[in-house]
Amino acid sequence: MQMLNSKKKILVTGGAGFVGTNLIKYFLKKTKFHIISLDNYSSGSKKNHIKSNRVKYLNRDTKYISKILKNDIKSIHSLFHFGEFSRIYQSFLKMNECIDSNSIGTNAIFNFCLRNKIKLIYSATSASLGNKGNDKNLSPYAFTKSKNLELLENLKKWFNFKFEIIYFYNVYGPKQISKGQMATVIGIFEENFLKGKPLPVVRPGNQSRRFTHIFDTVKACYIAWKRNKCLHYSISNRQSFSIIEVAKMFRAKIKFLSSRPGERYASALTKMNLSNKVHRLYGEVKLKDYIKNFVKIRKKLK
Repeated sequence: MQMLNSKKKILVTGGAGFVGTNLIKYFLKKTKFHIISLDNYSSGSKKNHIKSNRVKYLNRDTKYISKILKNDIKSIHSLFHFGEFSRIYQSFLKMNECIDSNSIGTNAIFNFCLRNKIKLIYSATSASLGNKGNDKNLSPYAFTKSKNLELLENLKKWFNFKFEIIYFYNVYGPKQISKGQMATVIGIFEENFLKGKPLPVVRPGNQSRRFTHIFDTVKACYIAWKRNKCLHYSISNRQSFSIIEVAKMFRAKIKFLSSRPGERYASALTKMNLSNKVHRLYGEVKLKDYIKNFVKIRKKLK
């Protein structure tokens, strides 16, 4: 992808979060772009800030993007939209927050890119792909994400809107959230392992997931951005594991939690979505190796 002289910036929503932080690091190494992070810090952290004169952090909400960045519009080349509410079970507890972020905020992002002809890279979710597409109605989170994809497809038909779609699969690794309601499965397991506490597994425990390391995830984002083909991509691992299998990899005690609404029983890979071929990309980092190394290092430090 050629960088236009007048467009020297990349905008990352959720740039102080888990995926956003790692993406910014990757782009600082791979490109000469300056980067703007737009984050409301609902799950992001100032501890993730990267010290670089090429990165600027803004603590604001995506739904006000047009006002916030009115003076930067002409210099923005691409926008990575990762700043959405991104937890299934928690979307039942905080439905208004989920809709505010994923519907109102994301609609503002789409309009901003469409009006100003800014390339969009959007993080979709595997949560809406399972059970022949019926899982899109399992939770407020899955519902809002699936509706956003439908809107993007219509914007493409109506206005020839250009974008890349990347389906994420249970991302884990450095900077993941390990505490609180927005913690990831691997993050929770690691945190409890370090504290000598049992690893919590939501019943029945045999629900399967494909776990993808963050390094593979941001690399896939870069590939999609660079190819610039207006396609759908998925980034996952070739092998899936049940949650109980993952917990057992830590060789620690396990406690079962009651089943929760919105729980998926399989992490589906799909060849097509909304009449689009999904181009599959596979990660190189293996979950078993990652956990084995994590446990080995922590035991040495004791």
